[in-house]
Amino acid sequence: MSDYGAHDMVAPLRRVLMKRPGATMASADPAQWHYAGALKLERLQANHDALVERIRAAGVEIVFLDEGPGKLADSVFTHDPSLVTKEGAIVLRMGKRLRQGEESVHASFYQSHDIPILGSIEEPGTIEAGDCVWLDDRTLCVGLGLRTNDAGISQLQQIVADMGVSVHSFELPPSQSSDACLHLMSLISMLDHDLALIYPPLLPVRLQQFLRQRGIECLPAPENEFKLSGSLSINVLALAPRNCVTVAGFPDTRALMQAAGCSVSTFPGDELCLKAEGGPTCLTRPILRCA
Repeated sequence: MSDYGAHDMVAPLRRVLMKRPGATMASADPAQWHYAGALKLERLQANHDALVERIRAAGVEIVFLDEGPGKLADSVFTHDPSLVTKEGAIVLRMGKRLRQGEESVHASFYQSHDIPILGSIEEPGTIEAGDCVWLDDRTLCVGLGLRTNDAGISQLQQIVADMGVSVHSFELPPSQSSDACLHLMSLISMLDHDLALIYPPLLPVRLQQFLRQRGIECLPAPENEFKLSGSLSINVLALAPRNCVTVAGFPDTRALMQAAGCSVSTFPGDELCLKAEGGPTCLTRPILRCA
């Protein structure tokens, strides 16, 4: 069995890439990085350690990135700069300019771990993995917005075509700016191959129809918690089908998932998630998922 391949959102997570927050993130200018306020290192690390504990409890191997270049305050959100398929990694190109440079860190990681690189997104293309949702290993949905453009989607289509993967793009609603985070995964999380948590008021109608056509049941996330959390109530990491981790503090959303048969564990994300706009999926780059 290969030790990489994750074009699936819910198959059992076996190996994941993470990065513990350090001084670079804690000292970052909140206005420049679009954080809700100044960040406290001790609390950032406590939040992250709690997520690591939940993931390790599921038997997942965690590989950590080093601190890396000092300017990359958002690099703790390891999900976005790359994708990992059964054929190898795809290095993306970040739409948030302050995050450009994280891609080379991921490329170096894959090279040092003997994971082949299938291709890279090149200028003028941009695409962030937060805009990429696998419905199955041959169907990839991509959000077109301020972080991901047409040129990036076109390049990604060419890279995955030989694997028989079809890429379906969906236009996202406008957000404040490219510094604000509204990814496709801000509006949908896959909980099982036939179950998704969505926010219907903003999720593209064509994608909602596409999900129904594929027999995927959609749970409408409570509006009050979605708004209160800045969309993070819907940011759910599937460790396995219907076995999920999410940020604590949103009981109605948790109860909705539990009523659908999901086991849901939580971790405190008051500093790392709610103030820095990234949930458990953002904090993890799956390297291997398999039954």
